[in-house]
Amino acid sequence: MTPAVGGGTGPALPAGPGPQLPGAPGPAGVPVRAWAGVLGDLDRWQVPHPGVLLVGDGGVTVGHGQLDTPGPIASVSKLLTTYAVVIAVTEGALELDTPAGPPGATLRHLLAHTAGYGFASDAAVLAPPGTRRIYSNRGIEEAAAAVRRATGIPFATYLTEAVLDPLGMSATDPSGSPAHGYASTVADLASFAAELLAPRLLAPQTLAATVEVAFPGLVGLVPGVGRFDPCDWGLGFERNFGRPGHWSGSDLSVDAFGHFGGAGSFLWVDPRRRLAAVCLTGREFGRWALEVWPPLCDRIASAAPVSGLLPSAAPASGLLPSAAPASGSSPPGVRVTP
Repeated sequence: MTPAVGGGTGPALPAGPGPQLPGAPGPAGVPVRAWAGVLGDLDRWQVPHPGVLLVGDGGVTVGHGQLDTPGPIASVSKLLTTYAVVIAVTEGALELDTPAGPPGATLRHLLAHTAGYGFASDAAVLAPPGTRRIYSNRGIEEAAAAVRRATGIPFATYLTEAVLDPLGMSATDPSGSPAHGYASTVADLASFAAELLAPRLLAPQTLAATVEVAFPGLVGLVPGVGRFDPCDWGLGFERNFGRPGHWSGSDLSVDAFGHFGGAGSFLWVDPRRRLAAVCLTGREFGRWALEVWPPLCDRIASAAPVSGLLPSAAPASGLLPSAAPASGSSPPGVRVTP
């Protein structure tokens, strides 16, 4: 067993000190009370445990619903898996161009859904590497297996030491498939969303390269949503945001990145708004999600101002700052933490 990886012994993100005044600024500088009106849409969803949490700069969050209820996150698992794989690359365990998967494919192909595998965990090869965007659970699982072989560490252990422990994600269970089998809570995933807004486990330049569209121009399907031309993906992160017919609506910026899961879960980051969103519902993805997710995401996008410039890629350092506790209370059902 090698030492803890990816900063696994580093300090966890600090817990928020409690509620803020309803008029206080929340994520993206929008007042808490205004966010309460937007997030209240969840109360009309017919799902077992709706919960959504928005994350802004400085770790400021505002949430609604059941934020600490654990549940499956399905394919949102792919984002955590990708982050651990990229950390393994930065540590020199293997390279993105290391051969992996079917003949002619690399780790990069596997993460970008271009290795040629079909969808299922036991899927056959359907196309030569780099020629088609075929969304593939097997590809992500093969990427995790490549890290296990390169490091000699079980992938769930590597992910825990590299990502979950340093981010304080103690409620996340990585024991299932690296492609679709993890369980977590809204609150835990918000810590990961904060990392994506202001990375400290990866250099900002490395995260930018990870979410940049890989193998651009390929046509493909977003499962359960439809055909996109092009169907853009970075390494693990979907990049079809801001386009008609998307599960997140059409008003997020085209620079947004994230993923949804078949358990009725999603996580996205819009770097132009300096805003991220996490949602869990406990209901299997279906037509209902395509009816309620786009309006909610569009309302969130409309409420948050857009910056004309992407954030600087200067290296981040230190913990996310925490604000002093404020007196007063939040609107009912809304949690706010810096």
